[in-house]
Order: sequence, then C-alpha cells, then structure tokens
Amino acid sequence: MAIEMHSSPDVLQSKPIEPGTPMLEFHVFKGQPGGAQGDEVFQVPLVTGMVVLDAIHYIQKNVDTDLACRWNCKAAKCGSCSAEINGKPRLMCKTRVDDLPDEPITVRPMKAFPLIKDLVTDVSGNYAVDRKIPPFTAAPDDGTPWRIQEMDLARLYEFRKCIECFLCQDVCHVIRSHNHQERFYGPRFFVRTAYLDMHPKDILDRVDQVRDDGGLGYCNITKCCSEVCPEHIHITDNAIIPLKERSADRHWDPIRWVGRRLRGGSADGSPGATGGG
Repeated sequence: MAIEMHSSPDVLQSKPIEPGTPMLEFHVFKGQPGGAQGDEVFQVPLVTGMVVLDAIHYIQKNVDTDLACRWNCKAAKCGSCSAEINGKPRLMCKTRVDDLPDEPITVRPMKAFPLIKDLVTDVSGNYAVDRKIPPFTAAPDDGTPWRIQEMDLARLYEFRKCIECFLCQDVCHVIRSHNHQERFYGPRFFVRTAYLDMHPKDILDRVDQVRDDGGLGYCNITKCCSEVCPEHIHITDNAIIPLKERSADRHWDPIRWVGRRLRGGSADGSPGATGGG
C-alpha cells in the first residue's frame, strides 16, 4: 500500500516565510505498530486561508520529511486525507485553521482503522465489505432505453455524492468503540445498500442481508455519521432509517405476518415467502 509523502504547491510554499509571521502549534501523531507512538510538536507559520493539510505539507517539507499522510486531490473530492483534527473526524484539506478553536491543533489518524504509519491507516477492510454487497442488477429482459420518473431518481442523487472518505465509519461507535467490524457493515455501506434498494431498476433484495450479515440493528441512530460527512449526506435519516423500516415491516408487521400465513408462507418474513421488497 502506497503512503503519500510528497509536498504540493500549497499556500505555505508559494512565498518565503517573513520574519514576525505568527506561528501555530500543531501536535501531530507519529508512530508505527510495534514502535514508539505519540504526538510531536511542530511550529507552523500562519497564512491566511490555510487548511490543516497545508500545515502537514509544510512540516513534511521543512521540518520532518519522514511524516506520512495520505492525500490526493486537495479539493475535498477524493476522500484521501481523512484524519482526526482536535478529536473530530474531518478532511484535512477542508478544515481551515481559522475555523478551529485556539491552538494547539491536534492531528491524529482515524482511530477505527489499523495504523500503518503516522497519519496513514489501513482502510482496506471497507472494500472487503463493499464486495459482499451484490452490485446493481437489472432484470435481464428489461429493455433499453430505460424510462424512469425523475421523482424516483431524485432521492438517489444524494447517496451518489459519497467520496468514501470513511469518516462516517470512523466516528460510528459500533466500529470505533465496540470493534464490531466483522458483523457490522457501517454507515457508508448502509448508504450503498439504500441506493441499490431504492433504485427503480434494481431487482435484487438486500434487506435481509443488511439486517443479518450487516448488523443493521446495532445502529442506534445517533446521527454522528451524518454530522461528520463532508458531502452533507443525511445518512441516518435518508438511508439507515428507511432500511430499518423496511426490515421491521418485513419481520414484525402483524398484517404482513397474517398475510404470509394465509398464503402458506413462512412466519419469519424471508424473501421467499414475501416475494422480496
């Protein structure tokens, strides 16, 4: 796995630092598994408009060239530079230092994922979860071109904004505090499942999978995932709660239960008994 350690043409490197420039104190985590770990203190010159990633680049170029961080676009669209800034999961490239409280400013790696080095964590487990979710599947006899009402697609646009920064995964207490990665898909993948489940042309049923294998019931809708999302996706309200409602309707709705029994189906609400959905 590559670790990005390069500098970029950011605001701190566009001109020399003048004498008397105000300095900011940054406490940046450094360390590797099995080795010494802890915060190191760095002084970074304050420049108008600078973001936390600018400070990290300044440290890499001028103070500690061994400091590792992951970044790519520097435009809050790739989701690479996720970290915990003053204890809150954020994108370093989107966090202006003048929006933060008084220094020192702490920058640490995402707590919910295994540490690789310094600010870089191993997020590959998320892609393993993604592979468990069946992809979009249209009916084989569904001819093209597709004709879909705009109102049926409108609610899907929000889910497509996800940049997979995994800040929502990092802040979720089920993963962060209880280490249930093996039995809990997490907010990002509830969003993906909701997108597929709500698509008017998708024919697969994923409700029972996300309930049984994905641990949907572990989520207690605290909305912390929505609060940290840089794309302002309403993860809890528009993805997780609708999935919970669909699961509850299937398994606990008394009218549906009676209907299944009258049709000779099973009482557990499995897709085979209800015809999916």
